[in-house]
Amino acid sequence: MPPMKLKQSPSPQTLAASQDARLLARETLRISANLASAPAAPAVTSAPEARNVGIVDEQFVDASLRLICCEEVNGRRWNYVVDNGGNGRGSSGSLRAVCGQTPQAPVDELMSFIRSYVVPEGFPDSVTPSYVPYMSWRALKHFFGGAMGVFTTQTLLNSVGVSRSQSAPGAVAINWILKDGAGRVGKMLFARQGKKFDYDLKQLRLAGDLIMELGAGVELATAAVPHLFLPMACAANVAKNVAAVTSTSTRTPIYKAFAKGENIGDVTAKGECVGNIADLLGTGLSIMISKRNPSLVTTFALLSCGYVLSSYQEVKSVVLHTLNRARFAVAIDSFLKTGRVPTLQEGNMKENVFCFPWLQDKPIVLGSRFKDAFQDAGSYLSIEPLFQKERYLVTYNPSKGKVYALLKDQAKSDDILKAAFHAHMLLHFIASSNGSETFPRKQQGYDSSNPMPSTADLAAHIAESCKMVSTSYGLFKSKAAEQGWTMSESLLNPGRARLVLTG
Repeated sequence: MPPMKLKQSPSPQTLAASQDARLLARETLRISANLASAPAAPAVTSAPEARNVGIVDEQFVDASLRLICCEEVNGRRWNYVVDNGGNGRGSSGSLRAVCGQTPQAPVDELMSFIRSYVVPEGFPDSVTPSYVPYMSWRALKHFFGGAMGVFTTQTLLNSVGVSRSQSAPGAVAINWILKDGAGRVGKMLFARQGKKFDYDLKQLRLAGDLIMELGAGVELATAAVPHLFLPMACAANVAKNVAAVTSTSTRTPIYKAFAKGENIGDVTAKGECVGNIADLLGTGLSIMISKRNPSLVTTFALLSCGYVLSSYQEVKSVVLHTLNRARFAVAIDSFLKTGRVPTLQEGNMKENVFCFPWLQDKPIVLGSRFKDAFQDAGSYLSIEPLFQKERYLVTYNPSKGKVYALLKDQAKSDDILKAAFHAHMLLHFIASSNGSETFPRKQQGYDSSNPMPSTADLAAHIAESCKMVSTSYGLFKSKAAEQGWTMSESLLNPGRARLVLTG
């Protein structure tokens, strides 16, 4: 590469050309207005040759900013730039995330919000063409059904003699319909969980049953404060409808796990029949018990304990062949400690069904944002060459005490599975280096007796884990397949952020 020539006394034409080049670079990267006001750089006649760093070619926004990486989240691209700090490297400067696209119009934001509630993820590619006409007619049917419900409820209340006046039945009916309407709103909002009903089936099923009991408890409490009937009844109905969504959404996958052929319809029908018979028997028992005027609180507490215990054993008895995060954690933990993968029954029995998907305090983040995983550009640049042939990156953020697996935009199902395997492997190395079998949590803090690892030490751990993954991942997959686990389809629920290749 020829030496860079700097002109001591640039001509006006050279200055104008240099200014145009900087503006063109800014427009290409779509850097926001705050970067446009960055200090001007000295004019140069030849640009430095870019060095390839894997994810993106090394690019300079201007003389003081360098593009480190690009990321796409929900269709929006982000550019991560760093201050060169005068050394031309930019490895120790502070990272800045800059949106590479103009913000969506309010109408587009609203439509995106509505779509997240009414259509499945990946629509229309994730469903068949018949989905749209079916749901259109179904919506119209429920519209007429809801309208009829107002008049039927008012008529029923009037028929049982709620009041002889003409206004009271209408008022009571409206309150009752408001209660039901609040429940439907809760059902709609919880339906946004979407694919989590597939990823964390058992966890959400158990959570739904716990919410159902909470709703029943609120209904019971209305007897103590009858003047708060409407708000408490609405809250109870929201809880019970959320539980109903969970039960409905997880029912088919559970029955599918039981069916051995094309008999899922028969299995579902018989399962619902068993549930209805048991419900009728329970109703009859409660009628007989209520005639003896037992303690309402004691009876409810005993029945609730039986309901929750039965629900726990119900989800624990389901044997699923796919690997979600909880079952994958069981499988990889057994593999790292004993060299064997648990059977389907063992893996499902050891699965933590209380690991609810909305809990954030987890030691491994799969599909994370770049800004969450890396504190500075140097920590990224030191490990990026290790993953040039992979469709993911794995790192550890000492300040947050978590392992992060970042996915590239070409990552497929097997790449996601391998990234999760690598993250657990790195977790194992870090825990071993700390002389502990448990992972150091963020809330434990770091003091002089437990210092943060340096960038070099962290890179060494990651390099060692890369060697182990290259030799052990194939073995893990083969042993898991021998035990009956479905390795072609993982339900690990990664985040939506993807590192983007450019150039």
